[in-house]
Amino acid sequence: MYNNFMSILTLYHGSSHTIDKPIYGYGKIHNDYGLGFYLTEDLELAKEWSVTNPSTVGFVNVYKFDDADLSVLELVDEHVLVWLTILLRNRTFTAKGELARSAIKYLADNFLIDYEKYDVIHGWRADDSSFAYASDFVNGAISLRKLDEAIHLGNLGMQYALKSRLAFDRVGFDRSLKVAPDEYWNKRYDRDRKARDTYLSGDKFSFSKDDIFITDILREEMKRDDPRLQ
Repeated sequence: MYNNFMSILTLYHGSSHTIDKPIYGYGKIHNDYGLGFYLTEDLELAKEWSVTNPSTVGFVNVYKFDDADLSVLELVDEHVLVWLTILLRNRTFTAKGELARSAIKYLADNFLIDYEKYDVIHGWRADDSSFAYASDFVNGAISLRKLDEAIHLGNLGMQYALKSRLAFDRVGFDRSLKVAPDEYWNKRYDRDRKARDTYLSGDKFSFSKDDIFITDILREEMKRDDPRLQ
């Protein structure tokens, strides 16, 4: 979709240093949606992610972003398996068995969309915990319903990934904020710990005979438009 309305967003990027000019084509390739510059509308989350250890000051870089007339992929409008497939394409993941290898190939063949053609991707943020849930799903350990619920544990919220040169040209640096490491390292650690504990306890999830597992999707050859996946 294209955003045809003038909108100026205030977005944040947590880092170990000030970034007054994001550089197109520079950065880590194994992020959730591939190479790009990642931002959030949540200042508190940006502060947490700016602190990489309990003794080093972090920085939240504040930007103004004009997304008018940019093509934006809204992953909330897509099936969760589209998000998962993009994640598996970009994050480092080793398929340890035949089921996982078959699942990854099937998802890529049937759920992968051309996400690289967009200027901006707006979707859920993953961390190591949520990527572990994704791994459990492709290995057949949890159902699709449980995966959908698990990715919201930790309240990581949504993120913007700027993908195109045009999107980078729309980012204007506003200021940089120092972040106290002790407070926000603890918040980041506690958020992850609580998410993992909730997931492992299983109290949040009840089993249903209608649950769909990756084995069902493979066996029944379910596609993106399959009503059973809606």
